[in-house]
Amino acid sequence: MKKRILFASFILFIAASAFTTVQNWKYIGDKWAAFGPDRDVLHVGVRDEFRQIKIKVTDGPLHIADMDVYFDNGEKFNVELKNNFRAGQESRIIDLPGGLRKLDKIEFKYSTIGRARGRARVAVWGRR
Repeated sequence: MKKRILFASFILFIAASAFTTVQNWKYIGDKWAAFGPDRDVLHVGVRDEFRQIKIKVTDGPLHIADMDVYFDNGEKFNVELKNNFRAGQESRIIDLPGGLRKLDKIEFKYSTIGRARGRARVAVWGRR
């Protein structure tokens, strides 16, 4: 009986930890990449401040060649990604310079990859 209670407590702890981690990330916005090379700008409507961002690619594979983050004061931060993402894959956590920052826009240069001529979705998430 003690083992079951201990196991149940452990599972609840893991579930609560995962839920808290998800809760710390706030959805900022997304873009759909058409087949082939593309350049898109995500204008950030969220006026919150963030210390970190990450991206998640869904619905198809995508090669991100470049990503620039523009802050509300006009500063630009180039993010070195140059990575192929599978559908469902997330980027590393990207620390923004200067602590808490308000975002103005994020510019992507990317291309869908693979044989399917579908589209991929790039979602941006932020954390305080």
